[in-house]
Amino acid sequence: MRLHQLDITAFGPFGGSQGVDFDDLSAAGLFLLHGPTGAGKTSVLDAVCYALYGSVPGARQSGQGMALRSDHAAVGTRTEVRLELTVAGRRLEVTRQPPWERPKLRGKGTTVDKAQTWLREYDAGAGTWKDLSRSHQEVGEEITHLLGMSREQFCQVVLLPQGDFARFLRADAEARGKLLGRLFDTRRFAEVEKRLAERRRTTEARVREGDATLLADAHRMQQAAGDAMEPPELAPGEPGLAEAVLTAAAVARSTARELLAVADCRLTAAESAQAAAERDLAAARELDRLQRRFGEARERAARLAERADAHRTAQARMERARKAEGVAPALELRDAADAEHRRAAAAEERARAPLPQDLADAGLAGLAAAARRAAEELGGLDSARRAERRLAELVGERTRLDRQERADEDVLHEAESWLADWETTRTALQAHVDSAQEAATRAEQLAVQRDPAQRRLNAARQRDQYAADTEDAQRQALASAEQAVEARAHWLDLKEQRLNGIAAELAEGLTEGAPCAVCGATEHPDPARRIAGHVDREAEEHALAAYQAADERRAVAERRLGTVREALAAATAEAGDAPTARLTEEAEELERRYARARASASGLHAAQEELRRAEHEREQRIAAQQQAAVRAASRVGNRERLESERSALEEELTRARGTADSVAARAAELELRAARLTEAADAARVAEDTAQRLKDADARLADAAFRAGFDTPKDAAAALLDDTAHRELQRRLDAFDAEEAAVRAVLTEADTAAAARRPPAGLTAAKHTAADAGRRLREASSARDAAARRCAELDRLSAHATTSVRRLAPLREEHGRVARLASLAAGTSADNERRMRLESYVLAARLEQVAAAATARLQRMSSGRYTLVHSDDRTGRGRSGLGLHVVDAWTGRERDTATLSGGETFFASLALALGLADVVTDEAGGVRLDTLFIDEGFGSLDDQTLDEVLDVLDALRERDRSVGIVSHVADLRRRIHAQLEVVKGRSGSVLRQRGDG
Repeated sequence: MRLHQLDITAFGPFGGSQGVDFDDLSAAGLFLLHGPTGAGKTSVLDAVCYALYGSVPGARQSGQGMALRSDHAAVGTRTEVRLELTVAGRRLEVTRQPPWERPKLRGKGTTVDKAQTWLREYDAGAGTWKDLSRSHQEVGEEITHLLGMSREQFCQVVLLPQGDFARFLRADAEARGKLLGRLFDTRRFAEVEKRLAERRRTTEARVREGDATLLADAHRMQQAAGDAMEPPELAPGEPGLAEAVLTAAAVARSTARELLAVADCRLTAAESAQAAAERDLAAARELDRLQRRFGEARERAARLAERADAHRTAQARMERARKAEGVAPALELRDAADAEHRRAAAAEERARAPLPQDLADAGLAGLAAAARRAAEELGGLDSARRAERRLAELVGERTRLDRQERADEDVLHEAESWLADWETTRTALQAHVDSAQEAATRAEQLAVQRDPAQRRLNAARQRDQYAADTEDAQRQALASAEQAVEARAHWLDLKEQRLNGIAAELAEGLTEGAPCAVCGATEHPDPARRIAGHVDREAEEHALAAYQAADERRAVAERRLGTVREALAAATAEAGDAPTARLTEEAEELERRYARARASASGLHAAQEELRRAEHEREQRIAAQQQAAVRAASRVGNRERLESERSALEEELTRARGTADSVAARAAELELRAARLTEAADAARVAEDTAQRLKDADARLADAAFRAGFDTPKDAAAALLDDTAHRELQRRLDAFDAEEAAVRAVLTEADTAAAARRPPAGLTAAKHTAADAGRRLREASSARDAAARRCAELDRLSAHATTSVRRLAPLREEHGRVARLASLAAGTSADNERRMRLESYVLAARLEQVAAAATARLQRMSSGRYTLVHSDDRTGRGRSGLGLHVVDAWTGRERDTATLSGGETFFASLALALGLADVVTDEAGGVRLDTLFIDEGFGSLDDQTLDEVLDVLDALRERDRSVGIVSHVADLRRRIHAQLEVVKGRSGSVLRQRGDG
């Protein structure tokens, strides 16, 4: 991948359009990206990442979407990033525009435009660009496929963040594992570990569940077998559980079958004894029944003899009732006619009572004629009733007209009064609206001034704080420089003293007969000896370490001083020389004026609404005034029409009422009179008819009684029986005859008479004997059934347990196999000698490749002193980790990378980053990376080491690579001629580019 051209507009700190020609910068192999802190050096790299992946690096992902837009951009300028690059032999151009909020084309306010993405490819044959896609997803997939790296890998391999690799050097195994896992995507191995652990838990749960079921069967078998079985005292999952359960079940089944055989024998004997007792009891019961039957028959015969006279009397009474039944219809007919006549006479008397005396004594014809005359007079009152109803309606209409007239007069008076004050009201409301509108305009003007005033005040406060920090940083830098000089002088003094006494150290290693390491002699007649105050190697190394630590503190202090000075210059440029107190007063006064204007403007909408409501009310009152006048004119004609109609109706009603108060009262009188006369005539007619029917019924009854043999109709009526009495008398006669026949039949039975002559039956003793035999049979049967159920239940449970054991066998085998694999992958198995997890094992192999690739550059940067090696030493919880050590050729010792000094840590982490870039590139499919960026860290190097590091980076050109160094170290501007400078200002940052030479 090689970058050619980057164009950014309204992105990050860049308010306008800026361009970067990477072809010009890359011509020299090395180029420098520099500028003051906060100018936007990192934003250039963010733009490259955003163009490729649609998002910025992970540590700055909070700036996504509309937040990527520059605060310095003009209102109508859209944020855009365009990158031209060559990857996989194809020259592409990617353009991305994040979503942005722009002014509406019509009306006021703003609207949000969606994000846009374009991908084009250069056709060398045609010499033109052709469009490939405008889909966010398609463009992202195409770029990721061509680069062969995710965004995280790209940011770690192309945009080399030195801070991350310095932490990587000093990190523990877990932290290294997270970074390497993210770069090499070893999630599939972690997923294998997870899946194996899940399968182990699943199979273990299934085995435990099967064992729990097996134990449950054992406890149920114990309940069924009673004391004949002891369940195994093992927990689910323990070995030998299945065999113990099956053995206990077999013993319980054998014992249960023996008990069943004994119960069968006892049941057979009890059944025989119970059958004999039942036969004896049946014979005693039969004899007792016959003896009691004969005695009861003798008693019933005596009672029948006592009731013989009453029986004959009942027979005579039944015969007389049968004769009277022939007279019953005539009796019923006469009773009905008599009752009907009495009711008709009473009704006639009630109907004549309300009539006048002359009509109360009149005959049927007189009543009918009087009723017809009243009905004819009532029919003539219909017209008068309609006239009376209409007159009432006219009174209501007249009342309604009077009420409407009073209401319209009130409306006219109120409208005239309100409209007289309209001009005064409108003027006051309009003045309120104008005042609120002016306050809103002032608030908008003051709002524009607030943000610049507040930014200037904040910058002044930062300026004051940075001024104090600068003085403190200067003191610390001076003190740390003096300490570094003193530590260096002390180290050089000790080194010189050690060199002067080095002979004594060599002499201590001499052995008689062994050659000297300096002269080769085997005899040592006068070896040198240590003198007082001798400086050994440990003291010299301790002084050297103290000097290096002091020098590191000096470098840190100088970097802090430079950072604080840059921040002070930026804050001073923003705030100027104005005192902070004065800027505070100005900002607070501006806030007070703005608050007052906002408060006054807040009533604008309410004032406008009040004016609008007043104008609407004026229109309504004018319309109401006009409508009231129209209604008053129409009421004059209605009044005249109603008065004429009322006079005519009153004359008609006077004639129709007569002496009554109203037509309705007269009609009610006539209706009541006609009804009473009609009712009295009808009642008289019915009374005459019923009297004739009663006379005919008396004659028929006398004739029927004579023919039936009764002297008078009254005798026939007395002989009659109603249905209930007849049924009861017949029942007594039938019962007597049936009882007499039954007694005679029992007394003539041969077996009953023979039984009566025998001694009394011993029924009680036979019952006791049979009850004892039945109880013994039930006990034997219950015991046998219980034994049979126990055998059946034990057979069922034993079969179920056997099936469960067979089903659990493959599950146990699978659990053992999965558990061994899971423990091996998790690093907890004894077979895993280094106790290394599967993912850690894969990452360790990758780290070993990275260490080998990094060593090739580290040895050159350190003049052959340092070598990076991977270590499998156990770290943390007793497992093998991802150790990373450095071998010091000067001492021959291997030590942890955390012991490196600040400068050594930088070039070691740089070598590690470059080595990791090579390995990740190979892992991603050998994608060629022609452009790399290194972010900061060069300020910790001395001149000699810086030269060596730059030589290594310059050697990357042999692989046709270009490296961009992101730093604000001043010395790099002299050493690297191709530069891209970021210059910040109050209106945003700009880019200045200078090529090689």
